[in-house]
Amino acid sequence: MLKMRTPTDEVIEQVLSVYKSWGRTTTAKQMRDGWDALFSKNDDYLSADYTEIEGVRVAWIGDVNLPRDRIFIYLHGGGYQVGSIRSHYEMVSRISAKSKIIGLAIAYSRAPEHSFPTPVMECVKVYKSLLRQGVKAKNIAFIGDSAGANLAISTVLMLTDKGLPYPAMLALMSPWTDLEARGKSYETRSKLDPIHQRGMILRMAEIYLAGHDPKDPLASPLNADLNEFPPTLIQVGDRETVLDDARDFAQKLELAGIEVDCQVWDGMIHVFQQFPDILPEADQALAKISDFLISHLTSKVSNHKIEVK
Repeated sequence: MLKMRTPTDEVIEQVLSVYKSWGRTTTAKQMRDGWDALFSKNDDYLSADYTEIEGVRVAWIGDVNLPRDRIFIYLHGGGYQVGSIRSHYEMVSRISAKSKIIGLAIAYSRAPEHSFPTPVMECVKVYKSLLRQGVKAKNIAFIGDSAGANLAISTVLMLTDKGLPYPAMLALMSPWTDLEARGKSYETRSKLDPIHQRGMILRMAEIYLAGHDPKDPLASPLNADLNEFPPTLIQVGDRETVLDDARDFAQKLELAGIEVDCQVWDGMIHVFQQFPDILPEADQALAKISDFLISHLTSKVSNHKIEVK
């Protein structure tokens, strides 16, 4: 009997169609272009309000009439090497539409041209600028996927080190929290995860770190002291090799007394939320992120407009 082709199979085929086109001679630009094309089937991303904050390229995504003093900062995944505002525009747009909160996507510098901790420092610069412009920390959330989730956590840790108020909450999809890839799920899920294997994970970490110690908590936040941390929502697929990156980080937050909701989605793969038109679970997961966002950002804000250049 032939096995029925599932929606997840379709998603895997699409992702692998890009991965399998990469070889030793593939340039970073070619990889980035292929990744962007996979997730942006049209030119909707061009409608975002692109600008710069402290020299960092960003884009406001969502209804232009939404106030800009209650926002979520979005940090895209891609192993710190691929991914962009373009590849993640649709997901950010959906979260904004569901929550009625505008998104600010950050085009942080990527490896190999820029290594750790440049992306973290850029995100801190953007956050500090927003605070100076009058946005309250209690009205800012961080959302990120994969490496972007790692970056969101690391940014909050650096904020704490600098004595700055941390944001109202974090929502993390398939978070990459250990750049040494020590979790047991790298073995137990290796046959179930057709996309991310430990060797590839370690290679991406090596390129991003450029010789820096992967044990550094700003690189591997699973090693960090989490006694001061915002409420956090975590979503991860049961088939992912980074499953333990998510579960172990959630357990550490829980032991520190931090509000955390770790959702393990049965049968789902890495950042399945990027395929809401194919996977019903993706749309459901984005709705849960939006609900968490709404519940943790204060509801009464002014119509103050943030002007940044």
